[in-house]
Amino acid sequence: MILASPAFLVGFAAEAKIARRSGWPVMIGGGSTAGAARAVRQLIAAGATGVVSFGLAGGLDPSLPAGTLIVADAVVADGRVWRTDAALSARFGGMTGHRCLGLDRIVASSAEKQHLGRETGAALIDMESGAVAAVATELGVPFAVLRAICDTADQTLPPAALVALDAAGRIAPAALARSILSHPGQIAALLALARNAMAARRALRARVAAMEQTAGIL
Repeated sequence: MILASPAFLVGFAAEAKIARRSGWPVMIGGGSTAGAARAVRQLIAAGATGVVSFGLAGGLDPSLPAGTLIVADAVVADGRVWRTDAALSARFGGMTGHRCLGLDRIVASSAEKQHLGRETGAALIDMESGAVAAVATELGVPFAVLRAICDTADQTLPPAALVALDAAGRIAPAALARSILSHPGQIAALLALARNAMAARRALRARVAAMEQTAGIL
């Protein structure tokens, strides 16, 4: 793989499918901070001129509904703050004035999400953006964050949401079934989360479709 354009770093296969519509290279980090860091290094080694952290995110700001598109102006992770690149962010409509929190674990509870929002000043959270910011900055490559809110700040993730995806982001039917059988009361919450995910993916598809189809913008 030899690149001469920006590239997308995503967590899972469903996000990759959307990102590929842009015509830019895409790599899947597998939904972990360590996997994202490895993938970013591979993209940059192959010649990526910028890296975009792309996909779904959890909300930390209660005012942001599901489907809200965020082009972050900074990433907060490991006690540091990294500024995103203005030119690359402009490709997605420009920065929206929000910080993204990068964390190496899923935050399931509404109470913790809102606490993290107040503590860090971040409006959203994901497991890839911290790695993108750190590695891209280390290697001198610009980065941006384009994310859509999926689970909102006032929404606690149901148990199945923590076990239902495999490393590629595909539904794991057996794990999903076991979780539902163990906790049947979560079905309504799962359906609500599925509706939110549809809204978030719809927003991402629309923004990618609006991108100018040119290569080598940096």
